[in-house]
Amino acid sequence: MKQQTFQPKEIIVVIDHNEQLLKRAQEHVIGVSVIENTEMRGLSGARNCGIAAAQGNVIAFLDDDALATPDWLKMVSQRYTEADVLGTGGTIIPLWAEDKPVWFPEEFYWVVGCTYRGMPQTDTVIRNPIGANMSLRRDIFDFVGSFRSDIGRIGSRPIGCEETELCIRAKQHWPEGRFLYLPAAVVFHRVTKKRATWAYFCSRCYSEGLSKAQVTRFVGVKDSLAVERLYMSRILPAGVIRGIKDALFHRDLTGFARAGVIVVGLVVTTAGYCVGLLTQSRNNAPKKRPFDKTTLRRKNPLSSLMNV
Repeated sequence: MKQQTFQPKEIIVVIDHNEQLLKRAQEHVIGVSVIENTEMRGLSGARNCGIAAAQGNVIAFLDDDALATPDWLKMVSQRYTEADVLGTGGTIIPLWAEDKPVWFPEEFYWVVGCTYRGMPQTDTVIRNPIGANMSLRRDIFDFVGSFRSDIGRIGSRPIGCEETELCIRAKQHWPEGRFLYLPAAVVFHRVTKKRATWAYFCSRCYSEGLSKAQVTRFVGVKDSLAVERLYMSRILPAGVIRGIKDALFHRDLTGFARAGVIVVGLVVTTAGYCVGLLTQSRNNAPKKRPFDKTTLRRKNPLSSLMNV
């Protein structure tokens, strides 16, 4: 981050409930604000603490296992001169610890937190960016609230969708607002050997279904599943056909495996979603809104100034 062509106002590193790492980072990392996650353990709590400490009116997020290209910050921040832009995201390219598994379909790269096949190739309005490569206006947190602490990854538990729920909430607050996908804003995301396994693939798909069920509870089915309908009706069928064609016409028999994995991934994700809905129906008492760290305000225009 210190080598970015567009220098940030500040760099904040949040340590998630690890006192030894916190102490070591505070002693040895120079020019960076190292703070601890004082909220609930997990990604959402860590992000909320970083947001509370940040001073800029645009906050960029980067995972601890991601590596940004030198012009990344410039690319994700350049569209904030447009008043209706709520947030931006960009391309996330996997860095496999070992060779990419031949059975792993690019349509499911979201399993490892990366840009998947079917995402646009040009600047486009999207529902939400992927958290490993994301920037958001601070106004979102001031007026709508922070990340929900009951959604998102905790340790190695492969739960997600915290940025999805937040962005939908922001869009419901500002219907005229836009989130943009900017392919030129590139980061590389490390994929460990464990995350390149069949077991992790199935676990992550199932957890995604559970997470989507939670999101529908908070923001409604229509908004929470609009992108998924397109993904299921167009992108996945095209991926299955592509895999079969690779096997039949290009003598790549692993295409059959990729086609089959797409089907299995969809089934497992759907199963997780159904289980999540059933669990909610059995325990339908309203939860306390767990995003009250940031003071909520009335609807106001978005900030016109920008610092990151």
